[in-house]
Amino acid sequence: MNIFGEILGGASWLLPVAVFGVILFGVWAAISLLADRDERPLDRLRRLNPAGLGGGLQAEPTVLKQQNRMQEILELAAPALSKPLMPKSEYEQSQLKLRLATAGWRSDNAVPVYLGLKLVLTLVGGVIGAFTYLQSNGISLKFWGVTCMCAGAGFYLPDIVLSWLRKRRQDAIFFSLPDALDLMVVCVEAGLGLDAAMRRVSEEIGSRAHVLSNELDLANLQIQMGRPRREVLHDLGVRNGVDDLRSLSAILIQADRFGSSIAQALRVQADSMRTRRKQQAEERAQKCAVKLLIPLILFIFPGVFVVLVGPAGIMIARNLDTATGGG
Repeated sequence: MNIFGEILGGASWLLPVAVFGVILFGVWAAISLLADRDERPLDRLRRLNPAGLGGGLQAEPTVLKQQNRMQEILELAAPALSKPLMPKSEYEQSQLKLRLATAGWRSDNAVPVYLGLKLVLTLVGGVIGAFTYLQSNGISLKFWGVTCMCAGAGFYLPDIVLSWLRKRRQDAIFFSLPDALDLMVVCVEAGLGLDAAMRRVSEEIGSRAHVLSNELDLANLQIQMGRPRREVLHDLGVRNGVDDLRSLSAILIQADRFGSSIAQALRVQADSMRTRRKQQAEERAQKCAVKLLIPLILFIFPGVFVVLVGPAGIMIARNLDTATGGG
């Protein structure tokens, strides 16, 4: 054990470098696989027209080839890594797929890669905790506690990141939806159909609300592929997890079924969503006063207390010292 400690102490820089490399590789692999970058359409275009496409797709760079090769390796390893954590029931698997879909990860390999990443981070966290504790202490009961804590942190880290990504994506859709509905009302009243209005709105808001624009583009693509409009609108509301978008989908389905005015339904829904957005902004503004109490009490109040009470305390101490006959 002493020899092992001397080796670790003499090469203390190896552990941070190795940990950084493992985490960087894991993050890069997860982003590459879960980003749903499908190169197969480009490959078909290259095979059909190898001399065209502006010359930009004639020769694939070596870096892209290496990335595709690495993705293939990770795709093959993901099922084996995710097997110990894979949910047993189909309901749990569907719920996990829905959670990943609401975060924007809709690839077929999203679930295996996500679970494989959880397993890898669990092992990495346990190894980091073990090596960190062994550098200064030996194996004891506390060693196993630290190792389990670090492994648990690595296990729950993907869940925390996933929840944060879901919340950020849902907020982006929520805050951009009223403006998109106003544009859709204008398009429908100008004579465009619902499908053409959705296509036009997705083009107009693509620069500043790309999340909602991508969702509308996906819905338009599904309609063009022949899916019924009701199913497409239903999936649009379900796969994002936004209540306002789900209610909008239900209203559009109802208007399409009963033949009512789509423009009027969109206008009422836009006003309701704008009111909710205003109320949410007012709620956050009201919470600021309560949230400011913690930094005020911990950081600002002690400084103010010292500045105001400090001189008076010094004078009282001096007067008491003089009254008691001190030097």
